[in-house]
Amino acid sequence: MNLPSEFIHNIEGVFGEAGRQFLASLPASINEASQKWDLTDIQPVPTLSYNFAAFAKRPSTTPLRGSAQDEVVLKMGVPDRELKSEMAALRLFNGVGACRLIDCDEEKYRMLLERLQPGVMLLTLADDEEATHIAAEVAQKIWRPVEQVGARHVVPLQNFIRLSDWFDGLKRLRARFDGGTGPFNEKLVARVERSVKDFFAENHKPVLMHGDFHHFNILSSERGWLVIDPKGVIGPACYEVGPFLINPWGDLSKIKDHVRMTRRRIDILHEHLGFERERIREWGLAHAILSAWWSFTDNGEWRYTAKFAEMIADLPLGS
Repeated sequence: MNLPSEFIHNIEGVFGEAGRQFLASLPASINEASQKWDLTDIQPVPTLSYNFAAFAKRPSTTPLRGSAQDEVVLKMGVPDRELKSEMAALRLFNGVGACRLIDCDEEKYRMLLERLQPGVMLLTLADDEEATHIAAEVAQKIWRPVEQVGARHVVPLQNFIRLSDWFDGLKRLRARFDGGTGPFNEKLVARVERSVKDFFAENHKPVLMHGDFHHFNILSSERGWLVIDPKGVIGPACYEVGPFLINPWGDLSKIKDHVRMTRRRIDILHEHLGFERERIREWGLAHAILSAWWSFTDNGEWRYTAKFAEMIADLPLGS
């Protein structure tokens, strides 16, 4: 298959031998999924990152406007806890604020998803304030209080990722550098360690959230703006702002007056979601440091988020 080199690099860099096996068996896996779900006209999406996804067609069960086929998305990836959590989250969201999960094969880490039309990313909106308002509204649609998730017994809670597990992984940073922080800003790492510990100690009512909520994962559809690719994370809801604040990935620092834009984003998120501006800033800083560490361990570009962390750490808030 003519797969993008960046996609191959991502899969092999993050998953190692398991990633290489996944790539080698990908043609056979696509063929098997096509037979299972009666798929035709399979076309890989233009931007592959850490999972394989493709547009496809299948016989329609409810033909609309004379169409005999439904347009769907086939998604599959290296066996990984995050894919299992994604399936569980999509099943629980049930199309409310999110694309629909049509079917899945949990054992083989494959999903058949609703294709969103027109499927334009939130990234394309020229007005960043409008985009931030939309994002805040979408976030509130998908969040589910954990007590409701557990009470309905729709999906076992252990199927989801715990945000505390992600930040426990940050402890390996100091272990890697013999108690220091290596190339990372020591003061900011220490600040994140303190703030995250305090946030989890507060024991605020946790929610099931997206976990990778940003401009590339919010798409337009006939049902309004919807999310794709949820991680399915349980933790304090305010963490959700972190991935949003550092995106568009790699481009934010190129935007003129991006400091003012970030301040305005925090104001809008505060207005919609009710979190204190300081809390939004601290979660944005925490995610930036965590993201930089993840990229560093995956041999990726970590300096962008590390630089963003330095900017948001000193960001003045309020009018």
